[in-house]
Amino acid sequence: MEPTPTGTLRCTDSGFALELTRTIAASREDVWASLTESPRTALWFGPWERISENSVRVTMRFEEGEPASDMAVEACEPPSRLAVRTIDEIQWQLEVRLDERDGSTVVVLVHSCESTDGLGDIGPGWEYYLDMLVASRNGTPLPNFDDYYPAQQEYFSSLRPQ
Repeated sequence: MEPTPTGTLRCTDSGFALELTRTIAASREDVWASLTESPRTALWFGPWERISENSVRVTMRFEEGEPASDMAVEACEPPSRLAVRTIDEIQWQLEVRLDERDGSTVVVLVHSCESTDGLGDIGPGWEYYLDMLVASRNGTPLPNFDDYYPAQQEYFSSLRPQ
């Protein structure tokens, strides 16, 4: 079964925000742990290690060559909000918000960007990683990136702000 893209785009004061949402049947505290505890992030994104008071290095386990990416932690508000900025060559602003509703947790990933250039490459990756998060929590087989890219590239390239 081919995954269906869910991302939406909205205008912000500094450009655009690509937003993707998943609902997970678990408490917000438990989902928070999947986003912030290294042994649990290793299951769907990659393990991380602290390199300074406000920065971490994430090893992207499911990328070719398992590259490391340094990130500045800009906000950490357990169990509702985590904001980071990559501090590599390409700087990405990322935020994850968690909202508990009816015994489940709504996860909203926000990728802020100055322009819509590259969304066709970025969006499928976030769909994949959010589905990796869900699969790792459910104990189901991890998805295959080839099901997301390039299949979802056109969807994300054609997104317009709502």
